[in-house]
Amino acid sequence: MDGAFLTNTGDLHARVVGILAAQALREPSGLTAEMSLDSLGIDSLGMAEILFAIEETFDVTVPFNANDTEGAGLDLRTVGAVCMAVEALVRDQRG
Repeated sequence: MDGAFLTNTGDLHARVVGILAAQALREPSGLTAEMSLDSLGIDSLGMAEILFAIEETFDVTVPFNANDTEGAGLDLRTVGAVCMAVEALVRDQRG
């Protein structure tokens, strides 16, 4: 996918991309769905800050160890995966 992914998926995805871009010190328009968080230079501390920002922005609770891909963890490896995970959390927790 290209940058169109980021502008055509609605406000929720744009807000998630904004959170990720801020943590990576990049412009949101420079992120694509396939970019890994590792390639953006986001480490474990950055990931914790992202998860807190997601909880605050979307009024959801991110499960403990959400980034643990074993078991019930969320796929938080790429920009697109984070967007989809937040979309699912909002849908499941807020209806």
